[in-house]
Amino acid sequence: MHARTAVPAELLRIASRQAELVTTAQAGAAGLSRGAVRGLVDRREWRRAAMNVYEVRSSAVTSLDDRRRRAALLGLLAYGADAVAVGACALVLHGVEGLPHRLTPQVALDEASRRRHRDGVRLRQFDDGMRTTTIDGFRVATLDWALAQAVPELPRPHGLAVLDAVQRLRLLAPDELARAHDLARGRRDIATRHDLWELSDGRAESPLESFARLECIEEEVPPDTLQLPVRDETGAVVARGDMGWRRRGGRWLVAELDGREHHDTPVAVFADRRRQNVLTGSGTVDLLRFTSRDLGRVAATVRRHLAA
Repeated sequence: MHARTAVPAELLRIASRQAELVTTAQAGAAGLSRGAVRGLVDRREWRRAAMNVYEVRSSAVTSLDDRRRRAALLGLLAYGADAVAVGACALVLHGVEGLPHRLTPQVALDEASRRRHRDGVRLRQFDDGMRTTTIDGFRVATLDWALAQAVPELPRPHGLAVLDAVQRLRLLAPDELARAHDLARGRRDIATRHDLWELSDGRAESPLESFARLECIEEEVPPDTLQLPVRDETGAVVARGDMGWRRRGGRWLVAELDGREHHDTPVAVFADRRRQNVLTGSGTVDLLRFTSRDLGRVAATVRRHLAA
């Protein structure tokens, strides 16, 4: 039976910055022997995440953002200082929203063709000319390169969501976003993603709005505008509708998209109720409300109401 091991506070601080992951080398530098690490694993206080990488406190990684960050960092820690976060994992570290809930860790290495994938981490060869930056001490593909790598591989709704997010957060200038599109040309599956650059719109305030908008576009009921301003009798803007369609007589059909992560607190629920009352009370708006569970039925519902 292994004696209980005290984990050094400095190592726990390192883990807190790395989505609760540490390497064998970091543990050793903090004073933990390999035997002590094995003891922590045997007692299930730690869990092996990859070769020479351990999860220290899995209970601390609870949110979807934390899990995505953990996937991005796992590959970097598993392959060491020469590894570069690429694709969707690089987008995570750049703070881009709209990515899938689950990500495959992936990194690029200069000599990736001579190395093997391991522990669920995908290895990529360095793209010719790829530029990198440093984020929190880790090497990461620059945002234009990360978009060029990720968008062709992501499902179309997520591809649009990340492009919308980059515009909304003003992470790239228009010419830089166009450069990302140029860098993506010739990649596998890019032929089915070119239009996403043209469709992207920084007015979309959440990934759910991006998903629903793309559904409506593909089902040929595209919204006429996003963030429709609703005015009171004085002309002041009192609310904005996520997506709007013009109706006869000057009325609008407005779709509100309620993402759980943004609408499940008491304050948010109160704000949503007030906003809904303002929209419907304007006398010019017919309101539809959707959540993520309605995806796949949004366009049909909109079409039905427009035809009524």
